[in-house]
Amino acid sequence: MSTAPATVSPPPTRLARMRARLGGGMPLEDAAGRKNLLLLIQLRWLAAAGQVASILVVTQFLGVDLPVLPMMAVILGLVLLNLASLLRLRLRLGVSNLELFAALLFDVAGLTAQLYLSGGATNPFTSLYLLQVTLGAVLLTPWFSIALVLITVLCFAGLTVGYRPLVFASQNGVGLMDLHIIGMLICFALNAALLVVFVTRIGRNLRERDTRLANLRQQAAEEDHIVRMGLLASGAAHELGTPLSTLSIILGDWRRMPALTANPELTDEIEAMQAEVRRCKSIVTNILMSAGEARGLEAGLTTMHQFLDGLAADWSATRPSARLHYENGFDRDLPIVSESTLRQVIFNVLDNAYEVSPTFIRFHAARIGDKLRLRIEDRGPGFDPAILAALGRPYQSTKGRLGGGLGLFLVFNVVRKLGGNVRADNLAAGGAMVELTLPLDALSIEEEGR
Repeated sequence: MSTAPATVSPPPTRLARMRARLGGGMPLEDAAGRKNLLLLIQLRWLAAAGQVASILVVTQFLGVDLPVLPMMAVILGLVLLNLASLLRLRLRLGVSNLELFAALLFDVAGLTAQLYLSGGATNPFTSLYLLQVTLGAVLLTPWFSIALVLITVLCFAGLTVGYRPLVFASQNGVGLMDLHIIGMLICFALNAALLVVFVTRIGRNLRERDTRLANLRQQAAEEDHIVRMGLLASGAAHELGTPLSTLSIILGDWRRMPALTANPELTDEIEAMQAEVRRCKSIVTNILMSAGEARGLEAGLTTMHQFLDGLAADWSATRPSARLHYENGFDRDLPIVSESTLRQVIFNVLDNAYEVSPTFIRFHAARIGDKLRLRIEDRGPGFDPAILAALGRPYQSTKGRLGGGLGLFLVFNVVRKLGGNVRADNLAAGGAMVELTLPLDALSIEEEGR
């Protein structure tokens, strides 16, 4: 059964920036405002084209006398406003609610001028005011929406007393009232179509913004969860340091006791216990190093090959029964900073593979462009589709342990903090694959002053 791979893309490196910003460095509200302003620009192009077509039809085919030059001047004003709005969008600045309100006011002013020149309130296209009011109700805050309603009402009221009357000569038995009814029908259909199209698109923009906000809040909650777990782990590591040191001393004394060393079986067991204690102390040290509290050890400089080869050797040494197939395909050795957090993350993925497939684990490292790709495969049962769909979220596990599922959750979040991403999938031949991709800039050493 084939399942689409689960992929988690990297969020920004700072929590505050992650909460406030969307890709491209733009706040979420501003990004939605830009999209909505673009919709108003598109609507204005339609309005300008529709007005030109209406003037041509009415003057050329219906014999209605219209002031063409003033009406074309209004259309030219709308075109210039659109060009200015497009230049405004090229500045990559956010669009405020006040700017959207001003844009709708210009549209109301243009419609009012055209209606004044073509019959005022008797023009059947006066109901186009409802389009502006509806868009304002969707796009604007309540106070701006109320202001737009009052302005459109005043404009409509003004058109009932001041306007240029239409001059129309009846043709083939078609009178002014017949044209008025036809115009009302056309206006209703136009209003309905535009409202459906543009309100739907505006609603989609708002839903996309809300979805992004929800995702960012979820990521912020996960980051907070990581911080709290880090504090807990750091405290536990401090507490474990003393008993582990005591155990190490006791085991060392046992190895020098003749009563125990005379028994080869007990000697082997003591050595195995000492190896496990050393492993526990190494884990405690890595936890404290990740928290910036190294137990007398400093993160050192190394090379990519030394880091990867040493990582594979250390993991294999602590799990002698594992069959690790390690392949270092990184083309050119680079000086890097030995990242203890990344080391622990890779150990975590290898441990997960070892639990389900101790007889075969493939660990392959390669360079893909300016990124490091680490791929770990096993021959286990693979990921359950439900787990795969929610991979990277806490407490998603098939092991049935209380509090399980935090391992890969930590892997996903640590890799994302380093600017990389994690991909997991089931293999067609059986087993599972976890792939970590990291930018080399996150690990390489840059010269000062560059």
